[in-house]
Amino acid sequence: MTGLDKIIQDITSESDSAVSAKLNKARAQAEEIRSRAGQEAAEECAAVGRRAKEEAAMARERAKSAAALQARKEVLGAKQQLIADIIEKAKQSLYALPDDEYFKLILKMAAKYAPARKGEILFSSADLKRLPASFEKFLNEAVKGKGASLKVSKQARNLDGGFVLSYGGIEENCSFSALFDARRDELQDKVNQLVFSGG
Repeated sequence: MTGLDKIIQDITSESDSAVSAKLNKARAQAEEIRSRAGQEAAEECAAVGRRAKEEAAMARERAKSAAALQARKEVLGAKQQLIADIIEKAKQSLYALPDDEYFKLILKMAAKYAPARKGEILFSSADLKRLPASFEKFLNEAVKGKGASLKVSKQARNLDGGFVLSYGGIEENCSFSALFDARRDELQDKVNQLVFSGG
């Protein structure tokens, strides 16, 4: 072996050793990177799993809250509808009173609402047709304690029941609908208390 061959062999041997060392180092680094990446991936998967569980738990709580709110709204809506139905039935029961009871109620209402002055009382055409013969006499007896005087008008009004008091251009609507509407909140509170509070 010549000197040149020996030099080439030494260079080749050194280069093989250097390449082998570099390959081993690169493999070790690659293994370390792969191991670290696997660990990071496992940690990230665990974190994603925890976040998914937390988000699912929050979503369940939101769904429960929304369902409870919807249930409360539906119960409230049903209560409000029931109260409105009861009030409407009470109003309808006034229309259905027999004539003698109906006009006794009208006398009480007139005594309550008539101011101390002369005026007219106006009815619906249906009520004018069924008005008792001596109603005006009883009406004035009912309101005279207040210093009031009322004449039954022959002019009919479009009313569902009750009457309108008229005093020289000033009118007070005492129809059942107007009275129920004016006291709607109070009536709703009373019905709510009676039906839902056991009062």
